[in-house]
Order: sequence, then C-alpha cells, then structure tokens
Amino acid sequence: MFLTYYEAVSLGAGWGRTHRRAISNWYKRFGESPQQAKRLAVLVTKYKRRQGWSHRDVLRLAHTKPQTDDNGVTAIMKYIVKGFDLAKEALGLANNGLLEYLQAVETVRAQRDPNTVNVAGVADIIREHRLVKEHIDTQLLQFADIWEALLEHMPMTAMIRNLGKMSSVGILTAGSRSEELIITRLRDLDILEKARIHPFNVLVALLTYKKGVGDIGKLAWTPNTAILQALDEAFYLTFKLVEPTNKRYLLAVDVSRSMFSGPVNGSSSVTPAMAAIALSLVTARTERRCEVVCFSADLVPVAIGPHMKLPDVEAAMRNVSSGTTDCSLPMLYALKHKKKFDVFIVYTDNENNDGYIHPAHELQEYRTWSGITDAKLIVCAMSVTDFSIADPNDVNMMDMPGFNWNGPDVMRSFIVNNRHHLQHPPDI
Repeated sequence: MFLTYYEAVSLGAGWGRTHRRAISNWYKRFGESPQQAKRLAVLVTKYKRRQGWSHRDVLRLAHTKPQTDDNGVTAIMKYIVKGFDLAKEALGLANNGLLEYLQAVETVRAQRDPNTVNVAGVADIIREHRLVKEHIDTQLLQFADIWEALLEHMPMTAMIRNLGKMSSVGILTAGSRSEELIITRLRDLDILEKARIHPFNVLVALLTYKKGVGDIGKLAWTPNTAILQALDEAFYLTFKLVEPTNKRYLLAVDVSRSMFSGPVNGSSSVTPAMAAIALSLVTARTERRCEVVCFSADLVPVAIGPHMKLPDVEAAMRNVSSGTTDCSLPMLYALKHKKKFDVFIVYTDNENNDGYIHPAHELQEYRTWSGITDAKLIVCAMSVTDFSIADPNDVNMMDMPGFNWNGPDVMRSFIVNNRHHLQHPPDI
C-alpha cells in the first residue's frame, strides 16, 4: 500500500537512492535476531502479493545488497528472488529453522488437488510449523481437518473473521473441541488484548456470523448459539482494552430513517445506525469527558449510562424524531451552550450536509470562540465511497467514507496525532 501511494505522488521516474535504501532497510531490520528473521519468513510467505506488488518486484527495484551475520535475512531475500531450490544452501547455513519452515511452506503449497491431497499430512505440517490460511491452496479449505489444524494457532482477528467458514465445514458443532477453544479465547481478556481487538471488530464478527450467509458466493452456515453468546460477551469485555485519549468529545449521531437500513460500506453486516451506536457507546464508556447527541434537522442530547448496552442505546436514539441531515449542528450546539470540546465526531450515512452553514466553516467559528485552535472534526459517512466536508488544507479535519475494521485505529491515530500508532498493526 505504501508503494502504491508512493508511485501515485512521486514526481520523478524510478526509485531514488533514499527510497531504495528505506525499502531495503525494511527487510534488513529483521536481521536483528533469529526470531525476527523467522518473522520475516512468515510475512513474506503469508503476504506474497498485495496491491499489485510482490516481494520479488520490491527487492529487484530496491537493489537490496546482501549482508553478513543477519540471521538468515539475506537467505530469505534470495528465496524471494530466486526461489526455494536455489536458496536451499543459503537457508541451511542460517541454521535457525528457516530451511525447515520454508520447506514446509513449499510442501503445503504444492498440494493443490483435493482429490489426491494427503489431508492428514498437510494438517500435521500446519500444526508443526504453525502455518496460516494464506499458506494453503483455497481448494483445500473444504476439509475439516485442515481447519482444525489452522485453528490451533490461528490469530484472533483471523479466527473471528472465519467463524462462518469453520461452521460451514462442520468443526463448530455443539460440544466440539473447536467450539470450546473459540469460546475460551473469546472470554480471555489477555488474548484479546494481545491481538488488539477493538469492540467494533467483535461487533462486525458477531453480526456477520449471526447472518448465516456470506456476502459473496454461496457460503452458508448454521450459527453456533454458544459462540454467538461468547461474541456478545467479548464485545463488552473488549471495552476494557480501549485506551482513553483524555480528550473532550462531542459525538453526534445522525438519526434519519436511512441510518437504520442498508449496509455500511466496508462492513456490510452492520447498519450505519448500529455502527454509530456501537462506536458512541465505546467512547462514552472509555472517555471521562464525552457527550452524545442525536441530530437530523434538530439536535437532542442523549444520555448513555455506564451499564447501558446496544439495544438500550438504540431504543433511546430511535425515540428522537428524524428529518434532514445538518452536519454543522454539533458545532452550533457547542457554540450556543458555550461548551468546550477537543474532538467532534459526526456519524451519518450518506446525507452529509443539508444545512445552510458548511461544517468546516462552523468549526472555524467554534475554534475562534473557544480558543481550541486544533479542535478536530471527523465526519464518518458510512454508506458512501466519496464525499467532501473537511477543508483539505486543514490537518485537523478528516472525512471517512465508509467504515471497516481499521476505522477505530485510524480515528484514534488522527485524534492523538500519533503518526506511529499504525506502525505495528495486530497480526491477522
């Protein structure tokens, strides 16, 4: 993704020396320890190609030069560019399990025919080397034994995203070992914390699994009621993992009728209203200074108590009369009542602004009055792919068309001005 954006904004042709060095250093930094070198092997085999780029493309363009004493990173780069057979000797000299790991990856990848595959043998290799779904040919993902092997060490985010598929192949039956394993993980706060699971991610997984059908293709399953209950519990449990920013928030939720129907662009199992309610509930529970209002043509404050759950908040918001959508109302409200906020977040679907005053202009008025010159505005228009409310020259305004799993992390990074917050994303 970085390279795609770099190519889009680059003014020159080709890669400059600084750019080549920076890209090369991304690979070389894994040479700090044998454990990091193994992590690079996992990454380059799990994500062989993304955004139209392969690791082979990148290394050739970066002109990365070999190193010595790098715990096998140079051997891994030789494997990427020249293939396994030509890299065997170099991988063996690394002497830290890289040869065995990459041999396992190559062996499993060679298994493509579901009619001749040794399912038990592939499952054993998956368990021994902790291989992941991306290492397995899609035709082999019809076998229950393969999924049971993958589940044993499956990262949490991947697990909750693949509940439907695992149910469809029959490994999540009532009382099964797989059911017990998933429920145990969903109730373990330490596991959830290590995976950096946000409540919104759990909600998407819950509503997707509850549907019993996939968004694409013919995938269908019968939801396991015990797992549904564990997902519901995990949603509220993960509130404890959300780190407060200690900012002053005004959350404004659009309550026009269209919010309660149709999907969120990027999270099709969730309505815009449910996404807005969930995100507001999370913020209201984790931030000491947070006010929630509902708006359409008018604006109405809504109290969210510490013990309220999703249905309670939804019922309260449905009682607010709906009309046209005016996204400038939150700032007007703050000005009128002389309230100071650091962050304004507007949750709407696709009717971004039907008011007479542009939200960006009203935010500037608010900053002038309050003295909070860096007051931020985030507008989440959850059912669109493109819109413009934020002033493109204002670094403290942000438009978010659609909303997916990464949304909460992006918002937090923007709010706290943490440019490095997304540097180490959770394993998926």
